[in-house]
Amino acid sequence: MVLAAVCCGPVMGIEVSEFCKAQVPGKYILDADEDSWTWGMAPVYDDEGRLHIFNSVIPNKGSWVKNSRIVHWVANGPEGPYTLVGDVFVSDDAGYHNPQVSKVGDTYVLVFLLNRYKDENGSKQEVGIATAKSPYGPWTESPLNPVIPAAGKMGDYNIVHASNPTFVVTPEGKYRIYYKSMTDRYPVRTGFREISFAESDSIEGPYVNYENNPVISYIEEQVDIEDPYAFYYNGMYYMIVEDRQGVRDMLMGNPIPADKLKKGGYRPGLIYKSKDGIHWDEPEVGYRTNEEYFGHKLARSERPSILWKDGKPEYLFLACHDDKPSAGYFVKIENWNGE
Repeated sequence: MVLAAVCCGPVMGIEVSEFCKAQVPGKYILDADEDSWTWGMAPVYDDEGRLHIFNSVIPNKGSWVKNSRIVHWVANGPEGPYTLVGDVFVSDDAGYHNPQVSKVGDTYVLVFLLNRYKDENGSKQEVGIATAKSPYGPWTESPLNPVIPAAGKMGDYNIVHASNPTFVVTPEGKYRIYYKSMTDRYPVRTGFREISFAESDSIEGPYVNYENNPVISYIEEQVDIEDPYAFYYNGMYYMIVEDRQGVRDMLMGNPIPADKLKKGGYRPGLIYKSKDGIHWDEPEVGYRTNEEYFGHKLARSERPSILWKDGKPEYLFLACHDDKPSAGYFVKIENWNGE
């Protein structure tokens, strides 16, 4: 595979992060079969250096809300080839979607969107967690699932949606799950996504929502972000997100008109920094689009997730609905040490 550098000059007045400048395009992976489509990639190395990826598979004739399942792939490295190990979580009573994976000591931690559906509008999306001593399993769901339910209060409003989680171990040894939250301030179908977190003394929970949630929100400006991937590295918290509704444009004083806005990851992603994981700096550009990386027709690049090696970020994986029937693509991260 030949890796070519991507030009990372200023983007419309928002600074391009050093994290973005360190990225070199890789390749698309995990093609879907003719009966289904794949989405996203949560990667982790095992103790022998083999790469494991967990992602969502949805039947073409089904609904991601009801029929998504989490599957497991294995390879010797990011380029593959990949072997499908099998299903990790599948149920007739719930959809399992958008996993993220971490390793804490000798324990693998999988967080995911758990949709115990009652309707089609996503209002029952909640957060689940499972652990295993091997990426091959067996995986054990927390008895407290959903560990972040679509319930409770956020200010004056009721929480009606909790999804797309990302797991972080704090310097103090606590466990945080950052997630996409929504309240009944607006209907779910037309509402705005915010970023919140819950914390626990135990991986399995119980998780308690931070009392001043959300920690990142543009609801007053009526735009939003989603798909957080949070991590702690070299003394700082970071969060990579999809710029779903033109937050970058809004922050530059040039919001995208509603009738011209394509919702989703059609724009470069953003990266935020924080000393405490609560108060976040203004964002910088965190990743590019498939069009800029590969010269393809612009499509949605979403679900950022980092593959770590020896405590350092090695690759960034992104889901993408391109003209290829794949789960998405990866880019290499070359010599980035934070800041």
